[in-house]
Parts: sequence; structure tokens; C-alpha cells
Amino acid sequence: MGRVLILAYGLVCYTAFFAAFLYLIGFLTNIGVPRGMDEGAAGGIGIALVINLSLIALFGIQHSVMAREWFKRWWVRIIPRPVERSTYVLATSLVLSVLFWLWQPMPQILWQLDNPWLRFAAWGVFAAGLLVVLLSTFMIDHFDLFGLRQIYYRFMERPYRHPRFKVVSLYRLVRHPLYSGFFLMLWATPDMTLGRLVFAAGMTAYVLIAVRYEERDIETHLGRRYVQYRESVPRFIPGLGRVHEKVDSGEAAPSGMR
Repeated sequence: MGRVLILAYGLVCYTAFFAAFLYLIGFLTNIGVPRGMDEGAAGGIGIALVINLSLIALFGIQHSVMAREWFKRWWVRIIPRPVERSTYVLATSLVLSVLFWLWQPMPQILWQLDNPWLRFAAWGVFAAGLLVVLLSTFMIDHFDLFGLRQIYYRFMERPYRHPRFKVVSLYRLVRHPLYSGFFLMLWATPDMTLGRLVFAAGMTAYVLIAVRYEERDIETHLGRRYVQYRESVPRFIPGLGRVHEKVDSGEAAPSGMR
């Protein structure tokens, strides 16, 4: 696979994920997309629940299995190593697209905020979560996380090294600010429908399970250094542990492990 082709492939994968992420925002808010979470003809609750939980499980399996080190070792025997991360990003985008396409509306209202100020506050929390998600990726290495750094190094014919493990900014308060922001996006809404509850609860459950495997992989790679960080900084909620001292450099950490 030539350098130019690898570069083009990586850019296509990144563009696909960016589009899927933008659609996710519209999907959660029912704004600006062809079909939001609660839009469309609603069928039976039982069938809809089975389909929607299956879609969440599909996302969880793909997102977690492809991130494991044993899978990566097998996978790079089939595809070039520089595009491993980009392929993971593309697969995530495709699975998300399937979820958006096949999601069954469950528009039954469970609770609703009628006060305009409360509605504004709920959307404000959602926006704050979105901002935390975006900032978190740049606080580590956005371009490495989404595979662009790997393909750039290959294009320039330079040896690739994983970014150094860093504890900066939000990562001094919680170990996984990206997930914390995602939780805010999932749960902050002025109109909680049954479908939104299923999606939020299902995705939250997946993250709570998957993060244990993720941290185990990080510990295997970084050893005691990460154990000390884990013991001093809470996982998702600030204030449950002391603020970690700033660390600007250290051992290299694999993509998706920061």
C-alpha cells in the first residue's frame, strides 16, 4: 500500500468519523439530520427495544474488541500497520451509521422540562459535554487518536512512535474526561424519551464495562506509572480524588490509551 494511498485512506477515514460524530449530535438532539433518535414511525416497544439494544451491543463489540492489543497484533498481519488506527476509526463510523439507520424510534415521553430556563440549562449542559469531549481529544493528541499522525509519519517516511503519556489539564481531574463529557451529552436533555433513556443507559453501561479493559491494557503497557495515576485521580467525576501533579512527558502510550 503506497504512501499516497495510505494518506488518502487515512483522510477518508477521518472525514467519515467526523461526519458520523456530527450526525450523532443531530441524532441526540433531533436537530439538523434526516432522522433523529425520536423521529420516524414508532412500532411496538418490545421489538424496538430488542433492535436498539442489539445495535448498542454491536457498537460495543466493535469498539471494544478492535481496541484490544491481541486483536491489533492479529489485524496488522492483514493490513498495513500505519492504517490500523484509521481502519478502527472507519469501522466505528460504519457501525454508528448502521445504528443511526436502523434505530427504532421510542418517542414516549418519560419526563419533560417545560420551564424555558430549565430547558436552556439542559441544553447548556449538553453543549458543555460536547465541548469537554472535543477538548479532551486535543489535550492528548487528537491526530494520533484518529489515525492521522500515523499516516503522516508513514507518508513522510519517518519512524512512528506513540505519543508520550501525559497528565495535563482535565486529565489531572479525571482519568477519562472524554467519557465524562460523553455522559453529559447522553443524559442532558430537556425531553427524556424512552428511546433516549435506552440509548443513554445502554451506552453508559458499555463505557462502564469497556473502561476496565482499557485501563488494564494501559497498566500492562505503562506499569506502575499508570497505577499511581489511577490511584490518585478519579475515573469520571472530579473531586473524588486529589488533583494529580502535572506530567509533561513519560513513556509512550498507545493510541486510545490516554
